[in-house]
Amino acid sequence: MKKVLFILLLGLTQVGYSQKQYNVIQIIVDDLGWKDLSSYGSDYYETPALDKFAEKSIVYTNSYASCNVCSPTRASIVTGKYPAKLNLTDWIEGWKMPYAKYSVPEWTMYLETSQQTVGKLFKENGYKTAHFGKWHLGEDEGYWPENHGFDENHGGWSKGAPHKNKKKGYNGYFMPYGNPRLKDGPQDEYLTERLAKDVCLYIEENKNEKFFVNLWFYNVHTPLQARAEKVDKYKNKEKGKYHSNPTYAAMIEHVDEAIGQVLNKVEDLGLMENTIILFSSDNGGLIGKPKRKVTNNLPLKGGKGTIYEGGIRVPTMIYAPNLTPNKVDYAVSSIDYLPTLAQLAHLKIEKDVQEQWDGISIVEFNQTEHYYSRPLYWHYPHYHSQGAVPHTVVIQEDWKLIHNIENGNYELYNLRDDIGEQNNLVKSEKAKFSELKKKMKVWKKEVGAQMPTKNPNYKPTSK
Repeated sequence: MKKVLFILLLGLTQVGYSQKQYNVIQIIVDDLGWKDLSSYGSDYYETPALDKFAEKSIVYTNSYASCNVCSPTRASIVTGKYPAKLNLTDWIEGWKMPYAKYSVPEWTMYLETSQQTVGKLFKENGYKTAHFGKWHLGEDEGYWPENHGFDENHGGWSKGAPHKNKKKGYNGYFMPYGNPRLKDGPQDEYLTERLAKDVCLYIEENKNEKFFVNLWFYNVHTPLQARAEKVDKYKNKEKGKYHSNPTYAAMIEHVDEAIGQVLNKVEDLGLMENTIILFSSDNGGLIGKPKRKVTNNLPLKGGKGTIYEGGIRVPTMIYAPNLTPNKVDYAVSSIDYLPTLAQLAHLKIEKDVQEQWDGISIVEFNQTEHYYSRPLYWHYPHYHSQGAVPHTVVIQEDWKLIHNIENGNYELYNLRDDIGEQNNLVKSEKAKFSELKKKMKVWKKEVGAQMPTKNPNYKPTSK
């Protein structure tokens, strides 16, 4: 399988050596759920800019984050590799659960600077590169964007959420930010608006250059904060079928407006025919606590921090001047973003780098059958406060197999018939169960997946 994928990748990227290279803007929203855009089904959240963007893009209705939490997915986005291959399998620094049934492995809590990242690859191809917003791929500044191929870093550091600290006066999404890679702005400035302003200025300044912009919003991660007038708007709006949190809705509107400003800037400068834009999320929507609900991913089961569809299924859209707008339902993953952008932008990529990618380009429509038959994998040997226990997952075609490492149980679902994962078919679909179980075992060995071990301090009654 690896050899087949490599040959496919090689053909896609090398074909563009002498072809035009496009600007690229990669937009990642933090914790945005599969149903959190009106174009994806929300009847409460308002996202007019992204809905308009969807009309000119390839819209992926069956798109997955490579992990149920942020840092591993972000590592896969910038490397094209599974988190398990990087041994970066949980958010940094992860939940501490010393009395759980299993002890988590010694995983890597940073992205190695030896990795060939999207920033380095675009820079090697003559692009100006800049990162804006959340990074969350290492506590030490030696692992921040400027050490992964980005010429500029606006706001990317160790924190996975806006810095809120009453003692120091840091105010989350509102000024002052307490962010060592983002100077404070005017009083009452909102972080999401600031990032959009900085990106627009950067594009204006580099309109005559080839540029790669990595725009990773902190929205819509907690703390839930938005401008009062937007919150009031949704308080006075009729609740939706599944969505009803006015502050969260306002945060989504903030990020939609910010993206709209960036898209308008690209349009106003006449760069739409020279720019590729990818939009996605790093994991499913956060459900939150019973008395502090954030969003709802129904009809999907679960949310951020779980391995069910609500935790890993995300909205994804890709625009490129030479692509015809379309909706596709084959499964894709965040491991695919780097190979796809490399192919669309006609980058020159060395063979040994391509061989390391787990993802493939997902816009070659003559490969549709290959996309449908390709298995995708997840491995999370950790615990999460939202409910995840150590697990491994494989999805192929309509089928999803979950292995709960903690109790040894398996769950098998047909996602086409049962997207809500209500009917476990392990007993009735024995052949499919056996097939996927074998593939899971082989893949874990191939990537060197780290496993949890039994915890000698296990206390069943402890939280």
